[in-house]
Amino acid sequence: MPNKKDKKTSVKLFEDYKVRTSWDREKETWYFSVVDIVRILTESINPNNYWKVLKNRLRKEGSQLVTSCNQLKMQSSDGKYYKTDVLDTEGVLRLVQSIPSPKAEPFKLWLAKVGTERLNEMQDPEIAIDRALEYYLAKGYSPEWVNQRLKSIEIRKALTDEWQRNGVKNSEYAVLTDIITQEWSGLKTREYKDFKGLKKQSLRDNMSNMELVLNMLAEASATEISKQKNPKTLDENKTVAKQGGSVAKEARKKLELETGKSVITDENFLPNQQKSQLIKKKD
Repeated sequence: MPNKKDKKTSVKLFEDYKVRTSWDREKETWYFSVVDIVRILTESINPNNYWKVLKNRLRKEGSQLVTSCNQLKMQSSDGKYYKTDVLDTEGVLRLVQSIPSPKAEPFKLWLAKVGTERLNEMQDPEIAIDRALEYYLAKGYSPEWVNQRLKSIEIRKALTDEWQRNGVKNSEYAVLTDIITQEWSGLKTREYKDFKGLKKQSLRDNMSNMELVLNMLAEASATEISKQKNPKTLDENKTVAKQGGSVAKEARKKLELETGKSVITDENFLPNQQKSQLIKKKD
């Protein structure tokens, strides 16, 4: 069974379908949500029921597939976490063989690709960095901005690692992030996104170089303060988050005083068509 502290959950895409996954760092093994795979292979409107019936049949047949099926908490569509049946790569391949589907072969290829990419990235982390670099450059971001963005990812990871060390729940990360953002920028995360005309797009992917720098300063400061103060409760972590944001707030104020202009800008990297629509709405 995957160790909770050694697993990392994420979502992978197969065609237009989402597959919830969890990486067991210790065993170097992917675990995949069975229901998500059943949905892809069967295109059933009720994959949970399909899997329930199939699992009962396989159990009666004495299939090892059922006995190798574990459970992990994964995020559902309502945002909450529930215990979900999962299988490792070998188990998924057995599942594919148990369900007649025209998607079986392309899914097997996708499965192999997911595993290979992760193992390659573990052996050489630069591969993941290079992939992110190619992604942003292909979208038209400048090399200078991309370098800042990649650094911001590293700083964000250090902060979330610190939160995890302090016992902060994943569901509470957004609360602390909101405090940091509001403290240094004067805007809550949702307000900041609205100001830039964003909906589901990433706020960080639409920040200017200077906005990114100040956001990095706020998060790096929060990390360092946390290491010194070792907050134990959510309220204590909230205080540290505000203190980290305050460091960047002072830097922003001083910069704005020297330049005579606001650091916070509605500049974004939306496609031209979306920008045109946004301008019309503002007019």
